[in-house]
Amino acid sequence: MKTFKNMAALLALAAAGTAAPAMAQADATAAPDTARVGIRAGDVLLRARTILVAPNEDSGSVLPAFPGERVKVSDSFMPEIDATYMMTDHIGLELIASTTKHKASGTSGTTGSIGKLASTWVLPPTLTAQYHFAPLSHVRPYVGAGINYTVFWNENAAAGLEAAVGPTRVRMKDSIGWAAQAGIDVDITPRVFVNLDVKYIDIDTTVRLDTAAAGTQRVKLGLDPLVFGVGVGMRL
Repeated sequence: MKTFKNMAALLALAAAGTAAPAMAQADATAAPDTARVGIRAGDVLLRARTILVAPNEDSGSVLPAFPGERVKVSDSFMPEIDATYMMTDHIGLELIASTTKHKASGTSGTTGSIGKLASTWVLPPTLTAQYHFAPLSHVRPYVGAGINYTVFWNENAAAGLEAAVGPTRVRMKDSIGWAAQAGIDVDITPRVFVNLDVKYIDIDTTVRLDTAAAGTQRVKLGLDPLVFGVGVGMRL
């Protein structure tokens, strides 16, 4: 009986010795989900940014009535939401969604004397493929390139334009173009980070003004904005 008790005690000690490393390994396996550094394949990164959309407009003339007269487009601040899915440790796909309001104004001649000609809301959903240089680091720079589809909506003629040429209908053609970006994520906790991002978006449109007094006028307009963003993100 004494020998049996000794054997039972030894088995119990062995079982305890085996269980302790197993529990430690299980804890180590679970810990990276909440405390690990960086990002990995399968992660989803959700960001909220404040963006400045700064057009680099390239305007044609207001034709046919006002040759040589061009337009400029205002900057705009707005919140933006984006999500990135990490396909591998280094490669991610990002989709951004935001809408900004801009006004177009004349710069010289008759249209320049009117000033503000029209306003529009711009919705430019953009999909980019990103390369993250240091996915397992606290500081993670990246670059990206992709495609953009821009929708112009709620276009309106300005009061000054309608006072000059009567009731006016404004329409802007949607645009498909390319996009490029560069940015950096910097961890502030294992799951939360700050983000700085800049994008270039290729946007070209034709503005059509159907006026009561001056007939139909058109302006070819390249917007091509730089989009500067700063915000916070979370690894889901």
